Amino acid sequence: MAGVLGLLAGGLVAVAAHATVTTAATTTTTTDGGIGSNWYASAPYLMPEDNSPPDVATVMDATGQKAFQLAFILDKGGCSPAWGGTSPIDTDTTMPAVIRTVRAKGGDVSVSVGGYGGTKLGQTCGTPEATAAGYQKVVTKYQLKAIDFDLEEPEYENAAAIRNEIGAARILQRDNPGLYVSITTAGTNAGTGWFGQQMLNEAKAQGFTPDNYSIMPFDGGFNGAAAQTDALVKFNQILRTTFGWSEADAYAHEGVSLMNGRTDVAEYFRQADFQAVLDFALAHKLARYTYWSVNRDRQCPGPVDPGLSGSCSSVAQSDWDFTRYTVRFAGATPPTTPPTTPPTTPPTSPPTSPGTCVDPPWSATQVYTAGAKVSYQGHKYHAKWWTLNENPAASGQWGVWSDDGPC
Repeated sequence: MAGVLGLLAGGLVAVAAHATVTTAATTTTTTDGGIGSNWYASAPYLMPEDNSPPDVATVMDATGQKAFQLAFILDKGGCSPAWGGTSPIDTDTTMPAVIRTVRAKGGDVSVSVGGYGGTKLGQTCGTPEATAAGYQKVVTKYQLKAIDFDLEEPEYENAAAIRNEIGAARILQRDNPGLYVSITTAGTNAGTGWFGQQMLNEAKAQGFTPDNYSIMPFDGGFNGAAAQTDALVKFNQILRTTFGWSEADAYAHEGVSLMNGRTDVAEYFRQADFQAVLDFALAHKLARYTYWSVNRDRQCPGPVDPGLSGSCSSVAQSDWDFTRYTVRFAGATPPTTPPTTPPTTPPTSPPTSPGTCVDPPWSATQVYTAGAKVSYQGHKYHAKWWTLNENPAASGQWGVWSDDGPC
């Protein structure tokens, strides 16, 4: 991953509270935290102490999202967990306040440990047992039902550190009944690379089976959603080969973590890409669908694309567009935005007569791409992404067609 990713996202290894693999397409059981494990599988990443953090209550109210991955725990020195490697968990006040807010609104959090750059506990604690003890302090401190391990550089390339991290995840799973464990690693056009395979081999050697393995298909020469879903298909084959799973079992243990907007290497993933990967995830019953990050889930002020940012997406969007896709993966319908109050003054000229449409009529046999305009039953519509044979009138608030009102 590029260096800026360490400041923005890091890699992803997730641990959340539940004992079985679940997907958004199924009914999930409820954890002790009061929310279904599907919410932990959909939790997007949030940095409450960096990158102009948004108000989490505002995001929850606007999107319906109930779970968030709080990032990042690093080593402060001497195998001591601290936020960003600088703010010890025993004295930090920001994270407890955020966690209280989320839980008071019926949600919950997981905590992400690791990330790109910085010093990880697996590098300094010496053994899997010592590493697990460090992470157990985080689990206990915040009464977590979910914890997120982020395995990438530099420990990603360190066999001893990866052994400690995988061993720690195994111990946490064993010592915390109900802990839902997900491990995410870097994605490549081949699914994952040499170090990702090394991590899978280490897990197999330790007899450790998490609920899912997720890849990050970005920052690696990816061109749109088609390249991302192709990587997920190839990663599925890697899981099958490594663990002897069937295709369906491998998908049930597989997840994806995306990056919204502009990535470190100037790839662009827009709403249509998130929708296409979501469609794939639901169709193949993937175990996890998340993204980096809520801090970036808003349009940049001024120029839409001022360059890579940790606090905005560098693409055109409305606030929290990308978080709404995670809500849909969790099996919920995001709340709609209340309509704007109409003006009280009458228009200066009469409107066009209803039903007088200038856009071409919609055709069930024609392929439409993002921005295409059609008319149907006296209304005008525009397509939000690629579509074929999807009736505009049946599209709904979160469908492909946006109803632009009567003609």
